[in-house]
Amino acid sequence: MDINALLMDESDNVATCVEMVPKGGRIVWQKGHETCSLTAEEDIPYCHKAALEDLALGAEVRKYGEMIGRTNVPIARGHLVNHENIYSVPRDYDREMLREGGTEQ
Repeated sequence: MDINALLMDESDNVATCVEMVPKGGRIVWQKGHETCSLTAEEDIPYCHKAALEDLALGAEVRKYGEMIGRTNVPIARGHLVNHENIYSVPRDYDREMLREGGTEQ
């Protein structure tokens, strides 16, 4: 199977499709040395994300090993993840820096 999606970090729960994957097609990505795949449950456009696991309402969406948002509806495995079904969560960068050993200004 040819790889058609990218997993940015092994802790991610979404992969970015690098080509259009039609409903019923296979989404294929590399996770470490393992090749993984799942069935697209709907069309996944080029450069869009697909859920690699079932995501409950309010679940964290992880890409690059970081939370990029939360779901505003449940998203099933193999479905499109986009701006219509997730929302951004503001980050407190100052607090994160302090936890990582930064100093308070």
